[in-house]
Amino acid sequence: MPDLLLELRSEEIPARMQRKAAGDLKKLVTDGLVEAGLTYEAAGDYWTPRRLTLDIRGLTARSKDVHEDRKGPSVNAPEQAIAGFLRSAGLADISEAHVHTDPKKGDFYVAHLTKPGRGAEEIIAELMPKIIREFPWPKSMRWGAASSKPGSLRWVRPLQSIVCTFGPETEEPVVIDFEIDGLRAGNVTYGHRFLSDGQPITVRRFDDYVAKLEKAKVVLDADRRKEMILSDAQNIAFASGLELVEDEGLLEEVSGLVEWPVVLMGEFEEEFLAIPPEVVRLTIKTNQKCFVTRNAGESDRLSNKFILVSNIQATDGGREIAYGNGKVVRARLSDALYFWNTDQHDLPDMHTLAPAAIKFDLDLKKPLDQRMARLDALNVTFHAKLGTQGERVTRIRALARDIAPFVGADPALAMRAAVLAKADLTTEIVGEFPELQGGMGRKYALLQKENPSVAAAIEEHYKPQGPSDFVPSDPVSVAVALADKLDTLVGFWSIDEKPTGSKDPFALRRAALGVIRLLLSSDWKIELLPLFQSAFIQMREEKIEQRIEHFEEDQKAQDSGDVDGEEDVTNAIAGFEKRIRGQLSERSQPILLDLLGFFHERMKVHLRELGARHDLIDAVLTEGADNLLLIARRVEALVVFLNTEDGKNLLAGTKRAANILSAEEKKGTVVTETVDAGLFSLDEEKQLHAAMNQAESQAAQAIQKEDFSGAMVALSVLREPVDSFFEKVLVNDENTDIRANRLALLSRIRTATSTVADFSKIVG
Repeated sequence: MPDLLLELRSEEIPARMQRKAAGDLKKLVTDGLVEAGLTYEAAGDYWTPRRLTLDIRGLTARSKDVHEDRKGPSVNAPEQAIAGFLRSAGLADISEAHVHTDPKKGDFYVAHLTKPGRGAEEIIAELMPKIIREFPWPKSMRWGAASSKPGSLRWVRPLQSIVCTFGPETEEPVVIDFEIDGLRAGNVTYGHRFLSDGQPITVRRFDDYVAKLEKAKVVLDADRRKEMILSDAQNIAFASGLELVEDEGLLEEVSGLVEWPVVLMGEFEEEFLAIPPEVVRLTIKTNQKCFVTRNAGESDRLSNKFILVSNIQATDGGREIAYGNGKVVRARLSDALYFWNTDQHDLPDMHTLAPAAIKFDLDLKKPLDQRMARLDALNVTFHAKLGTQGERVTRIRALARDIAPFVGADPALAMRAAVLAKADLTTEIVGEFPELQGGMGRKYALLQKENPSVAAAIEEHYKPQGPSDFVPSDPVSVAVALADKLDTLVGFWSIDEKPTGSKDPFALRRAALGVIRLLLSSDWKIELLPLFQSAFIQMREEKIEQRIEHFEEDQKAQDSGDVDGEEDVTNAIAGFEKRIRGQLSERSQPILLDLLGFFHERMKVHLRELGARHDLIDAVLTEGADNLLLIARRVEALVVFLNTEDGKNLLAGTKRAANILSAEEKKGTVVTETVDAGLFSLDEEKQLHAAMNQAESQAAQAIQKEDFSGAMVALSVLREPVDSFFEKVLVNDENTDIRANRLALLSRIRTATSTVADFSKIVG
């Protein structure tokens, strides 16, 4: 079967777009071919900084004929209906139709239509211009004389040539002829921009295309370029007694910058190693796309050698290239060293920081305290409706103090960590490299002799930031991390900025998952609703103060200035404050319950990802449940219990009891509130009643101790008496009193099991 080779060569393709663009091209072409009736055996996509390539193997040469029977009107239908049928079916005359007979409907016309298949060449030639013209680049451009014309071709960078060949391995392939904005498809491409001889390369099919490109210094396969870069970098580092500090993201990016990777080593002065390793690494990575190295066996200290990847094979072995990169690296590291030193000295605007120092109990002799004072003094906005960063730190400090006892943290340390948690946002280094926020705060905190737990919390309070991210365990870190995330969630819920559909601009789902993972990772038994309320109160007090200030200003502006007027203003302010507090208090309950519901949904997702069944989660998750650890433990206990024979049989019996009760309750059948042992006439009733008394008592005691496995074991004694009851006892006895009593006994089964889970929601 024939193969299709497609290459779109442009002036440049940004590295960050290459992999997705190649995948988009593959999907668009293969989907289009399949939709047109063709099939294929395999498809591979490839990319370099200048080209997207697609190799489709085993493509059918022609689409199949399509047969369709189109039903028409009755043979006795009006001429107008028949004429419409002929037009829709594409028939010239009714004689071209066939008459079919239906026993009920009589004779009617049917058009037997055949849509002939088309050759793959025709389909490809029709498909490709549309794909190229509508290609989904995030950013694209027009160029040349045609750019002034409406509807001219847009591409990420100027498109320079198109290769499109088609044919079997045993024959000479043909060029699929199509043209777009004056650019015609052919079988000619070009090699490396600098290292090849610049002569056109005529290609036939994929295998010789790859081989000829390689001779022209182009490695087509991006994964192979990555392997070459990594291997050569490791070897060069090893030859100098060093280790490469690997970086998968940088490796992916660099492989998209070169068609012929040449790995070299550069160096910079050792004095720059006084800068924290993270800053050195980010400076070299961000500005020069280079890798750093370290001495063999040392994990905390870098060497002054770095690895760069060139797209040129220089005649001097790359010495000038390495030297030039070294000059740029030195300049960037000089800036970083200046930032590092500046952050450890006094700020020039110290005279403006005193109010913030008093508010947050800051020591302005310490650099990080100065940065926190500046953050507050500058009134840096966190969100237009949620105030400044300084106001947010005030709330987080109070919330961290409230959370600290629940997680075993020292409240004073938790408050200190909360105050300094955002301080590094105003440092020079974090201004240059925002991704270092938290980490630099920790370093600066240790330099000014903060408690190690406080320093750790400054870095770790942002975590966890995803399902696989590190979860802090230090109690101070946990307290501040919970306070930070809960303040965010309660804040955005209070202003009705909740996630909708796939949109979550403030990463609130991630914040909720972070709270869940923090609570479950160290078995913290914390009720969420009181913490929600505490966070909401902090925001409420801020809003009340602000609104009272505005109200007071308005009232004083209207006041005549006499004694009676002052008293009227005081009374008006008191009344206004009472009214505002009432309004905000009324709003809080539905908002916080809705937020708890959001946590329930994230909890379901988290537990399902851990392997729990959705019905078991629903069975234990009640509307007001706000202790996430107890929810998780209930699910665990239920999973274990239902995997036993006692559990399976008790589930069946409980569901049977619930179904009978439900049916009788719908009928309006009387069910007594309590069980009367005097009405028992069968041993099975008595045995079930006795077992119920035992199980209810033991299960209640176990639940009181939060021993959900023990509660399940206590309920398991019901398995045999429940089975015997349904086997020997007729619930719907003719005697209404006996029937009501037996239904009451079934009601006790439902009530007893519901203390650990709602068995009616469990499938099976």
